[in-house]
Order: sequence, then structure tokens, then C-alpha cells
Amino acid sequence: MWPLAENRPKHLLPLAGKPVIGRILLSMVESGILNILVVVGYHEDEVRRALGDGAEYGAHVEYVQQPALTGTASALRTAYEAVGSERFLAVYGDLVVSSHAITTLVEKARTIPRVLGIVRAPDASQYGLIELNDGRDKIVRINEKPAGMVGKAGWINSGMYVLDEDVFKAIEHTSRSKRSEYELTSSLQLLLREGKEIGSAIIQELDWLDVGRPWELLEANRRILQNLRHVIKGKIEECVTLKQPVYVDEGALIPAGSYVEGPVYCGKGTTIGPNARVRPFTSLEADVVIGASCDIKNSIVMKGSKIPHLSYVGDSVIGEECNLGAGTITANVRFDKRTVRLKVKGKLFDTGREKLGVLMGDRAQTGIGVSLLPGVRIGSDSWIAPGAVISQDVPSRKIVLAKQSRIVKAAPR
Repeated sequence: MWPLAENRPKHLLPLAGKPVIGRILLSMVESGILNILVVVGYHEDEVRRALGDGAEYGAHVEYVQQPALTGTASALRTAYEAVGSERFLAVYGDLVVSSHAITTLVEKARTIPRVLGIVRAPDASQYGLIELNDGRDKIVRINEKPAGMVGKAGWINSGMYVLDEDVFKAIEHTSRSKRSEYELTSSLQLLLREGKEIGSAIIQELDWLDVGRPWELLEANRRILQNLRHVIKGKIEECVTLKQPVYVDEGALIPAGSYVEGPVYCGKGTTIGPNARVRPFTSLEADVVIGASCDIKNSIVMKGSKIPHLSYVGDSVIGEECNLGAGTITANVRFDKRTVRLKVKGKLFDTGREKLGVLMGDRAQTGIGVSLLPGVRIGSDSWIAPGAVISQDVPSRKIVLAKQSRIVKAAPR
């Protein structure tokens, strides 16, 4: 998730005013699940501040700390004292799931004590591959990221479970994986070997998304905004065009001449314009400034960032407290019209997206006239000097200067 999660857990990346994990809470509450236990560890204080006691979400939230970050099984183990002998729903914190997905899982659990949600994926190589019985209602085997599945479709682990106290017994006998972690899927495989049944609940692809890579945040944002309500709490000046739905929070201002095509989310204290254009599936978090003659499309701009004038930002994610100089342009389509590729952990990865702009970390800055090519990533606290053309990733805390040649001639008389 670099550089977006460089300064925060990916679970706290924003989606239309709520963090990813907060969106899970909202889906749980909509499904009738009100008592929620959150296992915290990495940046736990920030997670606690973001969710509080759960009242904002209509839930009751308590916390338990994972002493060492040694995998999903050990994370679940910390919940044992709170859960006891009751059955429970467990959901990974970096998913975007609908209430329908949760309800599907819970309903299936009425007929079998342990259930795993499964999703059909076009490329199963990056997930836990699930083998099913002939009736596709029970799990036969769980293979964690199997070899030979690149580009092949298959049923994968959704990271959503209904489990009972048997899983805690299995966790006690779970060995470390090749990644030196105690994996929950390994514990579930132990249960299968003991003859314990685990049912499968088919989750529709549109009801589930794993937010594990930077560009997936844009897809998650699109899905959230599809259900946006038209709400105006801020100030809209005359001669502003709003195409519903647009959510304008308290303290937000849209000056004259601006054109906003929903669905668009405008957080508290946000300013758009004058004469700016904001296009569908854009989320502007709190205190964002979109200035004169800017064009923003299908993007996430995080808290406190400023795009003051004459810039285009498309299909991009801009971190917190960034500042884009006048004339900063994000190119979001390759000349050859092929899908955008970028490096993840040293390997070139096809995002599958025909349009992808910049992925920018917190407090990054650009000078005037900067051009950012499709799929480039700018690390946190880096500066891009005026006139630079950026075609490769820029590490964090760096300054990039544009090398120029200059010819000076006598002016004609």
C-alpha cells in the first residue's frame, strides 16, 4: 500500500469521510450486529481514536490488544477471553463488504456451526484458494496462495468467518507458516483434518473487495459513492451546478461558477472553486481546497491537501497535507492504451486499470508545471521541482529537480 499507508494502517485510509474499517462497522450495524470487538496492534492509538466507543456508527465497540504481530491466528487468539464459548463473526479489517455479504454469511451459519465466506476471483494466485465439495456447500481444503494459479480463476477466502470455540483449540496447535506467521487458514485446515465441517457461503463479487493494493482504494471509493445520499450542509453560492448526488458537509463552501457532477463527497471545511469542476466518484476529505479552474475526476484527496489552481487530477489518490503547484497534470492513460502497470514489492504488477493517475503520499509537493505519468507513486514528504516530468516512482523524503538546458540569443530589433 505504499505510499498511502506509509503513515497510517491501511485500515484507516479514508472512504467518503469514514475509514475502511469504519465502513465494515457500518455494514455490520446494518446487518444487526451491534457488539464489536476490535483487535488492535499496529498504530493502535489511531484506530481507537478513529472508532471510539462505536457510538458514531451505532455500535458498541471494545478493544483487545495483540501483543505481537505474528499473524491472523494469533490476532484471533487474543479475542478468546471476550468470546468464550459463543459463536462469533470474524472479519479482516482491510475489506470493503456490504451488509448483504455479512447477512449471507450469518444466514448460512444457521445450518452449520462454522462458515467461511468465499468469492469467485478471476486471478486466485494472490489469495487463499478454496477447494469445495461437489455441492459447493462445504470446504474441503484451504491452500494459501498456491503456486501455478497466476491468471487462473478460482474460489478464494473472503476473510469473513462464522466460527466457534473449536477454532481456539486449533490455534493452540497451529505452527508458523512459511511467512513465519500463525495463519488462521492453517488453523481452519487443522479443523478440516479432524473431520470438523466448515460450510461455504458464496459472496457476490460486487459485495466484497480486498483493499490490499493502492489502486483498489479507488474501486472501494467508487462502490461506497454509488450509495451516496444528496445532502447539503455547507454553503453553495449562486451560479453553481450540482448534479446529484453530492454530499456537502458542514463548513464546506462551493463558490460561484463551479460544476460538481455526483456522486461526489465533500468533507467538512472543503472548498471547491471558483470555476472548478469535480467529476463523478470523487471524495474530498476534510479541509481540502480545490481552487480556480481545476478539474478533479474519480479521485480521493485526503485531509488538508490543496490543489489551488489550473491543475488536473484524474483517477488518483492524493495523501494528507499535499500541495500541488499551478499546472500540475496527472496523466492517467497510456499512449498505447494498455492497462497501467506498476511495481509492488519489486515485481511489475498489472493493475488491470486502463486509467490510473498518481498515488501520492502525505505532505508531498509539486511545483508549477509538473507532469505525472500514469501509475507513478510519490513518497511522503517528497518535493517535485517546477517543470519536472515524472515517469518513475519517487521515494519518500526526496527532492526531484528538472534538468534543463538553456539557449540565450540576442532579441531581434
